[in-house]
Amino acid sequence: MSFSLSNKKRAILPLLCLLALFLPGCKEGKAPDKPAVQKTARPPGCQICHPKIRLDPNHNLACTNCHRGNSEAATQEQAHTDLISKPAHPEQMQKICGNCHARQVSQAATSLHFSARNEVNVVRAAFGAKIPLASLSKIPIPDSIVSPLDLADDLLRRRCLRCHVYSSGDGYPETVRGTGCAACHLSYGNGKMTDHAFNKSPADSQCLHCHYGNFVGADFYGRFEHDFNLEYRTPYRTNGTKNRLYGVESHQLAPDIHQQKGLACIDCHSGAELMGRHGAARDKIPAITCLACHGWRKGSPIPLSNLHIEANQLVLTTRLSGKKLLVPKPIHPAHRQYEKIAHCTVCHSQWSFNDQGTHLLRTGQPDAEVWSRFTVQGSREVEEQLDNPVADVPVLKDKITGTPSKSLWLKGYGLRRWENPLVGVGPDGKLQIFRPILDLHLSMIAPGKKVIFDNVGVEPVRQRYRPYIPHTVGKAGAFFSERLKPNLPTETKP
Repeated sequence: MSFSLSNKKRAILPLLCLLALFLPGCKEGKAPDKPAVQKTARPPGCQICHPKIRLDPNHNLACTNCHRGNSEAATQEQAHTDLISKPAHPEQMQKICGNCHARQVSQAATSLHFSARNEVNVVRAAFGAKIPLASLSKIPIPDSIVSPLDLADDLLRRRCLRCHVYSSGDGYPETVRGTGCAACHLSYGNGKMTDHAFNKSPADSQCLHCHYGNFVGADFYGRFEHDFNLEYRTPYRTNGTKNRLYGVESHQLAPDIHQQKGLACIDCHSGAELMGRHGAARDKIPAITCLACHGWRKGSPIPLSNLHIEANQLVLTTRLSGKKLLVPKPIHPAHRQYEKIAHCTVCHSQWSFNDQGTHLLRTGQPDAEVWSRFTVQGSREVEEQLDNPVADVPVLKDKITGTPSKSLWLKGYGLRRWENPLVGVGPDGKLQIFRPILDLHLSMIAPGKKVIFDNVGVEPVRQRYRPYIPHTVGKAGAFFSERLKPNLPTETKP
C-alpha cells in the first residue's frame, strides 16, 4: 500500500523537523547547569559539635577559657588549633586551673594523694633505694636493667602506676577517669565522661576509679578480687553479662558498717587530707581515728567539719546525702581493757586483704600456652597482647610519660585469702592488722630466654608485711579475743 502527502503537508514537514532540533529533550550535548547551592558556613561555637556538654554554675565559662582553641572557627581543624584536650592534667593545671584556684592547685600538687610518694618510696626502699623521692614523676627511667632497684623502677612506671593523676586509668568500664584535678572532680562511668559539671564533693564511684582491686577502698564495699587463674574465677554467667568492670571479677563480702549506714569516703577523708594543707593550717587538722569520733568526750575538739553536737552527743551529717547519724560510743568492757594495747580494727575488721606471694615477670617473649589460663591480668594493655599475640616484641607504655617500651610485666599470686586477718605489733607498739603488700617477687627474662633476675624478693621476710587499716569494720563478734590473746605480750595477757 502506498502513501502520498498533499502539497500543504509537504510544506509543514520541514518546519516540524527544524523545530525538533531546538527542543531541549532532543538536543545533543550537555544540559544547562542547575543554579549552584549557596553553602553557608557552619555557625561558630564549640557546642555545635558538642551539644551535650553541661557546665556547673561555677564553671559556666567559654570553652576556650580552659581548652583554648578557636570557638569562632568554621572548621574542626581551625577550631582545634592550639587545643588543650586535658586542661586539668598535671602538666597544664597550674596555668589553666591555677588561674582561678591557685592555692588549691599549689597545695594539691605536693599532697600525698597527688604525688603518691609514700607508696613509691616504700616499694623503692624495699629494693634498695636510699634517697626518697618527692613524687612518682621523679622515678628514674633506667637505660638498662642492671639491679633490683632498676627492675622495681621499671615495674612501677610501666605496670603499677595506673592509678594516679597523670594517667586517665586502665581500659575497663569503671577504671577510666580524668587526669589531674579532673580525676576526682569530673564524673566518669562506663569508660567515658558522663558530665562536664565539676563536683565539689566527689561520689564514691569517683574514688573507686583508682581504689579498686585488693586495695583500700574496694574493701569498703566488700569487694575482694578473684585470683587470675581461670579455675578460680567466675567467667561464665547465665545472663550473658560481663562482670569485669574493674578488670577482675570480685567476691562480694561484707561491706564496712560505715558504708552500710550511708557514709561516703569524703565523710571521713576531707579535702584537707586529700588535697593537702601546709604550715599552720596543716597543724590544725586533727588525726582521724576511730576513737577521735567514737571516743569523743564533751569538751574535746570535734574532729570533722561535718560533725556537730546535739544533746551532748556527737552527730554526723553525711556530705552527699545530708543524712544525720548518731555516733555510737564504745560501751563493751573490752574497749577499756584493750584500747591502749590494740587498734580498733584488730577486733572490728570482718576480713582483710591477704595476698601472699605476688609474682611479677618482665619478659619480651611470653609463652602463650603457659599463660593461657592467666590472660586476665587486671591490665587491659597486657591482656590485649596476651589474647592477640603478634610477631613483634610486645610493649607497655610508661604510665607517667606515655612512652612505649618493649617487654610485658605479667602477674600472678601464690595465695589470696581474706578470712584470717594478720595481727602483729605496729610501729607504735600496739597491735594492728598487717597485710603482705611488699611480698613481691620480681623476675626478668631477656631475649633468648636468658634469666636475668629470678624471684628477687624483699628481705628480711618481716619487711614484706606492712600495717594498714582495713575498711571492713563491723561488730567484733563473740571470738574477738582469739585475735588478741595469741599476739599480746606475756605480761599483758588476761
